[in-house]
Amino acid sequence: MAMIPSFFNNRRGSSIFDTFSAFDIWDPLKDFPFTSPNSLISRENSAFVNTRIDWKETPEAHVFVADLPGLKKEEVKVEIEDDRVLQISGERNVEKENKNDTWHRVERSCGKFLRRFRLPENAKMDQVKASMENGVLTVTVPKEEVKKPEVKAIEISS
Repeated sequence: MAMIPSFFNNRRGSSIFDTFSAFDIWDPLKDFPFTSPNSLISRENSAFVNTRIDWKETPEAHVFVADLPGLKKEEVKVEIEDDRVLQISGERNVEKENKNDTWHRVERSCGKFLRRFRLPENAKMDQVKASMENGVLTVTVPKEEVKKPEVKAIEISS
């Protein structure tokens, strides 16, 4: 048994300082609307915050891969704006709640998400393709061939 007194009035009713129970009581980010686990704002914005997208460049294309588990392709929009911006957005709906259910933990995010990426000059904006399989969205933006400058050797005279 530890001999350090509790600095927090922890929920377990113990007078022992428990580092892990301290995190249950004190939340340094509690004033930010998207971090509070009990707020409706948190549930609506958490999908936006947690949507992770990888962007890789191959010799032929820019490839964006997004994990969107549980979403159908009809719930996701991929758009290209005139100023070379790729926009990926969608919405994960809130599960209907039954008044008799007791929720112990809600970790799956729901709500709207939106991610925007400015594409480089070599992107072929008119040939963008998107596909979705098993909750993984892949957007491929082909690249224009970069013409290598012609190198001409110059003879040096004496």
